[in-house]
Amino acid sequence: MIIKRVLNNNTIMSSNSKGVDVLLMGRGIAFGKKKGSPVDMELVEKTFLLRDKATQNRFTELLIDVPMEHILVAEKIINFGKIKLGKNLNEIIYVNLTDHIHSAVERYAVGTILKNPLRWDIARFYPDEYAVGEKAVEIVRNDLGVSFEIDEAAFIATHFVNAEMDRGDDLAYEIAEITKHIEEIIKTHYRTEFDEESLDYYRFITHVKFFAQRLLVSDHYDDDDAELLDTLKKKYASEYDCALKIGTYVKGQFEYELSSTELLYLTAHIRRITKNL
Repeated sequence: MIIKRVLNNNTIMSSNSKGVDVLLMGRGIAFGKKKGSPVDMELVEKTFLLRDKATQNRFTELLIDVPMEHILVAEKIINFGKIKLGKNLNEIIYVNLTDHIHSAVERYAVGTILKNPLRWDIARFYPDEYAVGEKAVEIVRNDLGVSFEIDEAAFIATHFVNAEMDRGDDLAYEIAEITKHIEEIIKTHYRTEFDEESLDYYRFITHVKFFAQRLLVSDHYDDDDAELLDTLKKKYASEYDCALKIGTYVKGQFEYELSSTELLYLTAHIRRITKNL
């Protein structure tokens, strides 16, 4: 393999046997080398191949200034997350999480510690991703000697949530805010709390999170359940009234009109989590 570009002493760009650009990392791999020099394969510790060209370019530019230790920690966290979550992740997580770890370590070095106001909500709504965040805090402490506050677990969790949605932007916070608000509307309507360990609650939260995601990207359900909704709203008048309150909130905040199908699903889920009240 031949060096196509030297990023720093520890990182170079080359190409594999298929002519695809790859990033090669190893301590001193580029020391005294320049473009066109052969790659010392014995020094290669990590190989990064990102298939999306734009993501590869962003990751390449990031690696120029980020210490190798931070990159390896981010990769270790991503590998743990892939196993823990068992889901496909958008490659952009290599950019976003590496940048976050690097920035957070730099912030802590000067005593700037950020609190996450949605930490408890993220932990409730995304327990698996939050568990990855907790593990990440442990990895950073063990590998970099930096003791992150637990708030960082929630920040890191959102990167995995966003990567699961195959988007690079930060929808996780907005989804958590919407989910929390809808939950509060129902709690206020029924003057109650929920059993957050119940299967019905889990199903409800899962539905609302997907609804919030659709809401943010303006993706409607087909409106073809008006007849069934008429039947349901007569049988479960209070639940339907509560769903209408959610519709009012959504309309006011997002100019999004709930379809009969969305009202139907909300009414049904509200019924399930309030049936024993």
